[in-house]
Amino acid sequence: MAIRLYKAYTPGTRNRSVPSFEEMVEYQPHKKLMCNKHMKRGRNSRGVITSRHRGGGHKRLYRKIDFRRDGKSVPGRVETIEYDPNRNAYIRLIHYGDGDKRYVLQPRGIRIGHVISSDSEAPTSIGNTLPLTNIPLGATIHNIEITPGRGGQLVRSAGAAAKIIAKEGDLITLKLPPGEIRLISRKCLATIGQVGNIDASNRTVGKAGSNRWLGKRPKVRGVVMNPIDHPHGGGEGKAPIGRKKPLSPWGDPALGRRSRKGKKYSDGFILRRRRTG
Repeated sequence: MAIRLYKAYTPGTRNRSVPSFEEMVEYQPHKKLMCNKHMKRGRNSRGVITSRHRGGGHKRLYRKIDFRRDGKSVPGRVETIEYDPNRNAYIRLIHYGDGDKRYVLQPRGIRIGHVISSDSEAPTSIGNTLPLTNIPLGATIHNIEITPGRGGQLVRSAGAAAKIIAKEGDLITLKLPPGEIRLISRKCLATIGQVGNIDASNRTVGKAGSNRWLGKRPKVRGVVMNPIDHPHGGGEGKAPIGRKKPLSPWGDPALGRRSRKGKKYSDGFILRRRRTG
């Protein structure tokens, strides 16, 4: 997917770029696979803000994506390739031979009219979903299950891909996009190929209003706040943070310190931690 640039006829378009949407055609989203999406605005069940700088944005309808891809041994045909406002990857509408219709993630290289399958005996071609034990070494995969039957939870963003590097017993060794190497059960399902829209990371919003459309509110640096609001705040004029190292608004180290729990159920399955910084 290529990136389309704007001419600088306004300040907001000077550095703006958007996807060219070459793969898509005119369509109407499938109404039976959509539902309302409540915008949480960064608040928890008590109404307290737990994720700052969220709110506003354009109204969205949630597309029900089939991340499980199980129970569909009949082949399906790619009917449309569509934009999803809830993710940076594109989605495709699949018409199965039994009349069922489902949305799934759009892999790179799949076009309208291609036939896909979700079966343990399916061929190892792009877009097909198989158990990890039936996928050859070195294959590129996405939408990977962590627990069999729960549905794909890993490698679902635009341009992401993992690779199978070893098989031993009941476990498969995967190399994930951040560089992490971990073990997954051989019974877990995965889809062959790389997630499409690989140029999503090259997009430039161009102006602050574009982020407001996405539900992202402005951020304010801690050094310009008052001491009551942030550990970096206070001082006369332009002052340094006054601490040995940067801190979060709650006094925790902000840079370099890992926030993962010390003891977690999945520690034994991680052979090499992901890259940081």
